[in-house]
Amino acid sequence: MNLAVDIGNSSSKLALFNGNEIAYLFKVEGAPVSKVRDLTGRYDLDAIIVSDVSSLKDENRSELISLKIPVHFLSSESMFPFSIEYRTGSSLGTDRLAAVAGAYNMWHAHNVLIIDAGTAVTYDLLTSSGVYKGGNISPGLSMRFKALNTYTGRLPLVYPRAEFKPLGDDTESAIRAGVQLGLVFEINEYIRTFESRHKDLKVIVTGGDSDILSGHIKFSFTFAPDLIVEGLNYLLNYNA
Repeated sequence: MNLAVDIGNSSSKLALFNGNEIAYLFKVEGAPVSKVRDLTGRYDLDAIIVSDVSSLKDENRSELISLKIPVHFLSSESMFPFSIEYRTGSSLGTDRLAAVAGAYNMWHAHNVLIIDAGTAVTYDLLTSSGVYKGGNISPGLSMRFKALNTYTGRLPLVYPRAEFKPLGDDTESAIRAGVQLGLVFEINEYIRTFESRHKDLKVIVTGGDSDILSGHIKFSFTFAPDLIVEGLNYLLNYNA
């Protein structure tokens, strides 16, 4: 079995794979080192791959390395089945690389736009010729809500909901509609623009807030909630 560990800004997702299939999926808050240690004691693991965008502490990294199982820390120096045109590879989030790898594994015959709606919202483009062209980064839902609360004197902190009024009739509903509709409009316009520029475009939506936003997307897309861990498992096998 392989263990794929996706350490995000807000939480971590761990997936145990039998071949290409997810056998078990776990979500934990904070650094997942203790959970990884627990899983290594309970399952016969062949290898572990880690994507870390939260700057894992040196002692946590050392603890993972000390496990009696090969650990691959994904980086821009890892091997990829696609070429990368992003100029600053060392600053490119490994979660984005894993998502692109997951998309390549499943839809490499298409041009693919990957929308990952998490702490930040990322838009990444993979071409059918196997080239990762790069992408854009935008604030996620929670960040937008917190910004309105932090940088104003009286606006309250509001939380996202799957259902919301299209036009606010009080301060809370006005903030929720403004933030969520704003991001929905952004996503729809990204899809419309990229579809006009790239034929046979496959749109993939993933990320922690994708379940809240996906019902408002006006274009055809594929919902892939486990795209990053699936991409990690693919890259672990590819780098073996």
